[in-house]
Amino acid sequence: MIALAAVVGLIMGGVIGALGGGGGVLTVPALVYLLGQSAQAATASSVVIVGVTAAAGVVSWLRSGGVDWRTGIAVGAAGIPAAYLGTLLNRHVEQPVLLLAFAGLTIVAAAAMLLDNRRRDGGDDGARAADVRDGDGAPAAASAAGTTLGTRPATRDRVLFASKVIGTGLAVGFLTGFLGVGGGFLVVPALVIVLRTPMSLAIGTSLLVIVVNSVSSLVSRLGAVHLDWWVIAPFTIAAVLGAVLGKRVAARFSGDALIRAFAILLVVVGLGVGVQSLVAL
Repeated sequence: MIALAAVVGLIMGGVIGALGGGGGVLTVPALVYLLGQSAQAATASSVVIVGVTAAAGVVSWLRSGGVDWRTGIAVGAAGIPAAYLGTLLNRHVEQPVLLLAFAGLTIVAAAAMLLDNRRRDGGDDGARAADVRDGDGAPAAASAAGTTLGTRPATRDRVLFASKVIGTGLAVGFLTGFLGVGGGFLVVPALVIVLRTPMSLAIGTSLLVIVVNSVSSLVSRLGAVHLDWWVIAPFTIAAVLGAVLGKRVAARFSGDALIRAFAILLVVVGLGVGVQSLVAL
């Protein structure tokens, strides 16, 4: 059991380090189908594992300047109350329904990323972060250096950007509490599609959001569920190592390649969990 947890943890950590998310997408099914935990216990364990692993990933990406602190902290902070509400709902949902919702969201997130990437015709990271203009010609996105709360040229644009950040934070926070994932599989698409952050910057920023969301979700779960530390400890240690290795792998690929890899991962896991959940209904 310990050896299996370590192997799965290494793989999960590599995904988080390379893609900025998706670790929870792997962790929850692994804990349920490979390590025999219930959906509620698995979502709680996943919060701990993914949160610690993401923290290690932030440190790794920080060295290369790949973290947008303002946006990351803002999105994470907005999701704190929503994570608590999601946790409350998690306790009252049956396992097959919980996993089916999990599967559906992963596939939707993957489709959104692939469609948006195709629409922009596979441009490079700089093109992705170029200004998007509204009907009046006012810029509505930040430069390739990263989308931050302090770079909006006009009040209207600052309000629009802030509303997107808050909306993203609320959605991701709620789903972190409800599904027990760090939210990276939603944060990365949101940063790339909604906030027009280049993929190279979205990865590190997503990890920061995952840390904030995981802490808030874990606090709301304290005392409500038993945590199996014999599984969590080896899983987490191996995942942290995997995150460091995954970051090195990501540095060798373009933003387009990372987006496609992330989306494919979501589709494969989503379909697998979806089929299992439908059979269990």
